[in-house]
Amino acid sequence: MVAYTGIQGQNILIVSSDPSDPTEGQIWYNSTSNLLKGYANVVTNAWASGGSLSTARYYLAGMGTQTAALAAVGQIQPGGNTSASEEYDGTSWTAGGSANTATRELGGAGTQTAAVTFGGVAGAETGATEKYNGSTWTSSGTMATARALVGGTGTQTAALAIGGYIYPPAGPGNQSATEEYGGTSWTSGGNLINARANAAGAGTQTAGLAVGGPGTNVFTEEYDGTSWTAGGNLNTGRGRGGIAGSQTSVIFYGGAPPATGATELYNGTSWTTSPATLGTARYSLAGLGNSGTQTAALGFGGTTTGLPGLQTATEEWTGSAVAVRTITTS
Repeated sequence: MVAYTGIQGQNILIVSSDPSDPTEGQIWYNSTSNLLKGYANVVTNAWASGGSLSTARYYLAGMGTQTAALAAVGQIQPGGNTSASEEYDGTSWTAGGSANTATRELGGAGTQTAAVTFGGVAGAETGATEKYNGSTWTSSGTMATARALVGGTGTQTAALAIGGYIYPPAGPGNQSATEEYGGTSWTSGGNLINARANAAGAGTQTAGLAVGGPGTNVFTEEYDGTSWTAGGNLNTGRGRGGIAGSQTSVIFYGGAPPATGATELYNGTSWTTSPATLGTARYSLAGLGNSGTQTAALGFGGTTTGLPGLQTATEEWTGSAVAVRTITTS
């Protein structure tokens, strides 16, 4: 006779309808459908190739969603800046309106039809701000501190400009200043704990995130609308990466030095490295900021090595998701 005294297990909840807020790994028996069910990860993290930009560029601004993205201005081969923007429909890029000023190393926020760009280099550091309505760009306000390599996130009417850099001989290098945009003008916000350029921005004006920075910077900082506090450190320190998502659910990818395809996910406390990496390791690429999500991101443009390595490639991220699954038993 088989002895069952050593067998251990757990009780399974019997319910007449599926729970409204299950947790990953939870199992229950639905007495109405007579099915054993669970809440599980059903999508594999992966990068896949999308449509190519018409013009290779880096140090550009990116915003919008995976199926309605905007690539604005940037630096192009064989040198110099472009004023051109391009719009993505989830399959291919088409020409959008041209900005008033050809700029690079700038920040951006918003969506494909309600975007804002700010700062960067147009001959010298600038604080110029432009808004896009899906067709045309208009000038709208000037930042208090003109700067390059500025991070950006938020919306067209509630954006954040994060850190940045002022090149010698005019300035002292890395910046800690944060500025808040209200749709027409800028006001001062709280200073970063760690002054830096090349930080990637995600989240909103009142729940923002600054990730990475110059060299092998691992720092993450979280903004509450008033001040910055330290978050969890990146596993691979870097700057000039792409980003998408919110303060508590974000994806960060690419960056340098050296050029990498590394992809990390943040849950509001700590970073997890994904085994899936960008198909093309690169830096100074664009992401989607606050309008993208941890499960649907986009990386486009950038470079593998300065101007000779400029990229047109677009990559689409499908992130892990949880959903109710029926468990087959026999």
